[in-house]
Amino acid sequence: MNYIIMILIYRSLNKFFFVSVLCLLISIVTYGQQKQFIVDIEPEEEWWCGIVSRGTKMPLNSSSTFFFDMKFNDCNQVQPLLMSNQGRVVWNNEPFTVEFKDKKIILNGSGDFVVNKKGKTLREAQKYARDTWFPPSGSMPDELLFSKPQYNTWIELNFNQNQADILKYAHAIVDNGLPVGVLMIDDSWQQNFGIWKFRNDRFPDPKAMVDELHALGFKVMLWIVPFISPDCLAFLPLLNKEKILIMDESKPSHPLFIKWWEGYSAEIDFTNPNGMKWFLQQLNFLQNTYNIDGFKFDAGDFDRFPSNSGTFKKVSGNEHNSIYASIGLKYPLNEYRATWKLGGQALAQRLCDKEHTWQDLRKVIPEMLVIGLAGYPFACADMIGGGEISSFASAAKIDQDLIVRSAQCQALMPMMQFSVAPWRILDKEHMNAIKDAVNIRNKLSPLIIQLAKIAATNGEPIVKPLEYVFPAQNLSKIVDQFLLGDSLMVTPLMEKDNYQRTVKFPILKKGKWISDDGKVYKGGTVAVINVPLNRLPYFIIRK
Repeated sequence: MNYIIMILIYRSLNKFFFVSVLCLLISIVTYGQQKQFIVDIEPEEEWWCGIVSRGTKMPLNSSSTFFFDMKFNDCNQVQPLLMSNQGRVVWNNEPFTVEFKDKKIILNGSGDFVVNKKGKTLREAQKYARDTWFPPSGSMPDELLFSKPQYNTWIELNFNQNQADILKYAHAIVDNGLPVGVLMIDDSWQQNFGIWKFRNDRFPDPKAMVDELHALGFKVMLWIVPFISPDCLAFLPLLNKEKILIMDESKPSHPLFIKWWEGYSAEIDFTNPNGMKWFLQQLNFLQNTYNIDGFKFDAGDFDRFPSNSGTFKKVSGNEHNSIYASIGLKYPLNEYRATWKLGGQALAQRLCDKEHTWQDLRKVIPEMLVIGLAGYPFACADMIGGGEISSFASAAKIDQDLIVRSAQCQALMPMMQFSVAPWRILDKEHMNAIKDAVNIRNKLSPLIIQLAKIAATNGEPIVKPLEYVFPAQNLSKIVDQFLLGDSLMVTPLMEKDNYQRTVKFPILKKGKWISDDGKVYKGGTVAVINVPLNRLPYFIIRK
C-alpha cells in the first residue's frame, strides 16, 4: 500500500514538474515578445513624438514617412510618447519602434500600448500624458540656470582646461559687461576618467580658483561621465575589490569596454548599490573639498549600456540611463542631454551639440518645442553659436551674424548658454547686439522664472508651439516661432544675409499683438517685419 502511494506521489510530482517546466518555457518564449499596434491617422491630424533629436520632422501626418527605434536616443532625450492635435495619446512603458507609413502609425514593442483620446487638442493630450505618466515633482533646478546666462569653457579651452585660463575667461565675462551666472568647467579638468580630482599640473590651487569664481558671483559646475579608464589607478580596485564595474556577459570575469567619443572605457554599474555609493562619494568629495556647486552629467546614452552588459541587476540600456540620470536630482545645479522617462523631474536638459551653421541653428526651435512637449520643460538649446568643437577649428569659419542670431534665438528660452567668447570673435557692432539680446533676457527674466516655477508644479512646457495655445488655426507647421508661456510670442531671425522675416499672428479672442518696437498687429494676419542685426522681435498680447 505504501509503495502504491509513493508511486502516485512520484507521478503527480512528475506531472507538476512537467507543467512547471512547460510554463517556464512558455514564459521564456513570450518574454520580450514584440506586440504590434496600428493607429490610423485621421484627416488633418498632426502628431508629435517624444524623440527630441527628430524635432525637425514634426509634426508628422498622414503623408509622412518616418521610423525611429526608442532603444536608441540619438544623442538626446526620449519619452515613449506620441500626441496629436486631435487629443490622442500613445504611451508604452517600454521602448518601441514607431513608423509612419501609408497613413498609419505602426508601433512595435514588448510592452502594452495605451492609446487614448483625451480631448480635442494638443494641449489636452499633453496634459493628460504628463498627469498620467510623468507628473511634475514640484521642484526645479537651481534658479540661477534660468535667471542669468550660463557659461561653458568647452569651446574656448577644449581639452586644455586649466586654472589660469578659466579665471581669465570668467574675468572677461565681467569686464565685457555680461552678467555672471553659472560657469561650467568642461572635460579635461580631471586627472582621469575615474580619478575625479583636479589635475595638479593645470590646477595648482583649485580651491582658490573656485573661491575666486564665487567671489565674482559665479556658481561652478564640473563636467563628469560614468566611465573608468582601464589605465587609471582606480580601475583594478573597482574591478577586483569593489566589483562595481559593468561586466561582459559573453566573457565572464571580464569588464565590458564601452566605445564612446573618448575611446574605450569601463563603466560604473549603477544598478549596484555600491557602484552608486562610490560615484556619489566622488561628487561629494568635490563639493566638500573645493566647494563645487553642481555637475554637468555627460554621456549616459542608451547604447552605452549594450545588451551584453553584465550588471548587478539586469536592466535595459534605457533603464540604466534613467538610474544614471536620477543622480542629478541630488544636485540642484545639474545638466543632462540624454534621458529616458524622467519627464517632470528637476533636471536641466540640453539639446545635442549643434554645429556652427545656419542649418543647425534652425533645428533649435523645433527641438525645443518637442523637448517641452515630452515633459522636459527645463531645457537649454546647447551653446550659443554651436557646441560642436570641430566647427570652431578655424577662425576663418566663424560667422559673426550667426553668433548674434543664435544668442537672440536663445535669449527668451528657459536657459541661455555661452561657450565661445563673443568678445574675442566679434566686432563692436556684433558684440553690442549680443548685449542687447542679454538685456532683453534680463528684462523678461522674471517671466522666465515664473514660468519655470509653474512648470515645476503643473509640468506644462515653458516654450510652446503655437498649436498648443491656439489650436485649430493651421499653425502646427510653424516651427520658426514659439511662445514663451501663453502670451509672449518670439520670432527670431535665423537666415543668413536676410534682415526681414514673415510673422504669422494667431487669432485672439480678445486683444492684439504688440511688438517689441511698439507696433500693433491684429490676430489672424501675416506681416513681413524688419529685423536688423540688433533686433530680437517678440510680441505680447495686450487686451
